[in-house]
Amino acid sequence: MELDLHGKNLFQARIAVSSALTRATSADYRLKIIHGYRQGSAIRDMLREEFKGHPKVLRMETGMNEGQTIFVLREY
Repeated sequence: MELDLHGKNLFQARIAVSSALTRATSADYRLKIIHGYRQGSAIRDMLREEFKGHPKVLRMETGMNEGQTIFVLREY
């Protein structure tokens, strides 16, 4: 599963990620979030701070690209 947050502000990004996590099923092992890195790190920092304790997120990984964060999801 992949989610592109380009062009979104913090509020819109938070809602989009929450929605994606709600829609995630047991077939979804990873959620790759593309947030970019050239316009600052506010969205990246918000993702890593607010969703680190989310019940569906097992752990977070940084991708090979600085502009993405990967959520490894728990199996339900």
